[in-house]
Amino acid sequence: MFKLAKYLKPFIGLIFVSIILLFVQAMCDLSLPDYMSNIVNKGIQQNGIINSVPEAVRQSQMDKLTLFMNSEDKEEVINNYTLINKSSENYNKYVKDYPTLEKEPIYVLNDVDKSEIDKMNPVMGKAFLAVSGIEKMKADAKDGVISLNGMKVPANTDLFAILAKLPMEQRSKITEDIDKKFTALGDNMINQAAANSIKAEYATLGMDTDKIQSNYILKAGAVMLLLSLVSAVATVFVGFLASKTAAGMSRNLRRDVFTKVESFSSTEFDKFSTASLITRTTNDITQIQTTIVMMIRMVIYAPIMGVGGVLKAINKSSSMSWIIALAVIVLLVLIGTIFWVALPKFKLIQKLVDRLNLVTRENLSGMMVIRAFNTQKFEEERFDKANNELTGTNLFVNRVMSVMFPLMMLIMNGVTVLIVWVGAHRIADSSMQVGDMMAFMQYAMQIIFAFLMMSMMFIMIPRASVSAQRIAEVLEISPTILDPEQPKHFNKDVKGVVEFRDVSFRYPGAEEDVLKEISFKALPGQTTAFIGSTGAGKSTIINLLPRFYDVTNGQILIDGVDIREVTQHELRTQIGYVPQKGSLFKGTIESNLKYADENVADDDIKKAAEIAQAMEFINEKPEGFRSEISQGGTNVSGGQKQRLSIARAIVKKPKIYIFDDSFSALDFKTDAVLRKELKDQTASSTVLIVAQRISTIRNAEQIIVLDEGRIVGMGTHEELMKDCSTYQEIALSQLSKEELA
Repeated sequence: MFKLAKYLKPFIGLIFVSIILLFVQAMCDLSLPDYMSNIVNKGIQQNGIINSVPEAVRQSQMDKLTLFMNSEDKEEVINNYTLINKSSENYNKYVKDYPTLEKEPIYVLNDVDKSEIDKMNPVMGKAFLAVSGIEKMKADAKDGVISLNGMKVPANTDLFAILAKLPMEQRSKITEDIDKKFTALGDNMINQAAANSIKAEYATLGMDTDKIQSNYILKAGAVMLLLSLVSAVATVFVGFLASKTAAGMSRNLRRDVFTKVESFSSTEFDKFSTASLITRTTNDITQIQTTIVMMIRMVIYAPIMGVGGVLKAINKSSSMSWIIALAVIVLLVLIGTIFWVALPKFKLIQKLVDRLNLVTRENLSGMMVIRAFNTQKFEEERFDKANNELTGTNLFVNRVMSVMFPLMMLIMNGVTVLIVWVGAHRIADSSMQVGDMMAFMQYAMQIIFAFLMMSMMFIMIPRASVSAQRIAEVLEISPTILDPEQPKHFNKDVKGVVEFRDVSFRYPGAEEDVLKEISFKALPGQTTAFIGSTGAGKSTIINLLPRFYDVTNGQILIDGVDIREVTQHELRTQIGYVPQKGSLFKGTIESNLKYADENVADDDIKKAAEIAQAMEFINEKPEGFRSEISQGGTNVSGGQKQRLSIARAIVKKPKIYIFDDSFSALDFKTDAVLRKELKDQTASSTVLIVAQRISTIRNAEQIIVLDEGRIVGMGTHEELMKDCSTYQEIALSQLSKEELA
């Protein structure tokens, strides 16, 4: 994957924006359990009362509360409140909010910051709990007697008045004893426990306590909805940016792979099968595209959620963090096992896809041969074997994956049950709030889902890395045929003199040369023909001229310039090439002929078709030159395909024509007429012809006879019939002596 990382450079900006949005999304998702916890703890259990510092409290109640504070806390609390009575300037304003003000003075909380509130919370909370505890003692008194600090006191006695008259030391001791009891609860539990007392105080003041609760829940719910909306918007945008990045990278990869393949010589094509190149350009790049989308969505998001979830969960309850640690360890073992089992299979899948594509392509392209030899059953079995191997491997991987998800759900449900069981005990001990347990549970699920997402990436990345390696193999291959750094140029008036000087050639990896010391000169206005037995090297010589291969030894010259010293584009501009197997492209007859020169005039197209003897079947088609040609030219016959290929070369009007056994599908009459017309068209050009039929080349000015990669004869037909036994054998095997005479 790292080898293809450079293709992400144009999309760095999109990736950076995606990362920012993922942070926003993660922060929103991590905040939701906190708000849910607050709704349960503060909105429901605490009736919307956030802390133990009431916004207002009666003077009589404040007097009771301060009994359970030390002098410093009492001074701080009183300083943060303002006493309001009927003589106060703001009396009319406060009496509307606190109707009890008509009966007695009240203390109203000043505008203090959050830090001061946090400091006062445990002080006021413990005081409220102490007051409510004493009032409960009175309510629960048995036999009309209360035990207070070791003293038996009648139940109808004003205990607060007694406490007020106690010496400061005794009151301090009582306060310290109360503090010790409440310290174990923690600040949150103190706030929750004091909430009912504060609610009762608010009710006594005449405030609408139900409204306080509903306002808090609605406000927290609105924030949760807003966070969910922001998270959803971020998710949508990240998905869009990830898709745009992956699609753009895939587009550039396909472009570069295609461009690279276009630069391949026949040597490079021999290293890759056509089916493999197609798979690499389609399936492999699609695999990478899918993985890039998932990586941008998950590789950043999952760690944020995992780490953030752990920190948030520990903040809620550090004593239950062992549950998350246990879940993470089990998940890591599970993911590691699956990764170890599935990775080798992922590496195998792409090779099996190549194999299936190869078999399918061979079957489709060779269907007529398969039917002719009645080998449908054999081909079906061959296809079934490749198909079953791929299916079996995919099934194995899918079975492994199908095991993983139920196990993940089992772990998640097990963790949920464990959290509820442990949390219930802590709630019973008053060391944890219900909302905090619920939030802890959600954070645990978020952590597990983060690991689940990362496990999916662990599964996808190895397969994508295999695909990336296969694409990198294509992109990193160095073509053997390259343009020179300082190329020479042909003269503007190219004559087209072709000369082979002591040319030898050996295919890559071969042990011996297939061409040995080939030397000849082909002149403009003349036809040079090559003939010989199968495997003699005729097509190999032809393929060296356009530099489909480069010579092993020797030189090939055009007008005295070595073809390796000019660019491939300039060299091939001078050549009109008609391959042994005619190749047409999907489109129309006109578009195929214009493939040689897109700016050619219609008259020139028609003239080329007439010379190639193609007008007969073109005129028979209703749409003429605009008739459709299917992919590969499968809707025209072999002879028609060859004639259109010849016409395409004629349209180019090159200085050098190469016909690689391009007349083999033509009947003798068409062959003769075409060569006669072609002779006039190519009067000033160099013509190189590979042929198997003597009748096709007997009028050539120069015939070169090849045998086992060597020239064994060179001359005209008449000369070779006298001096070259190999040529004589070929000629007599095709024509009688009378026909040759």
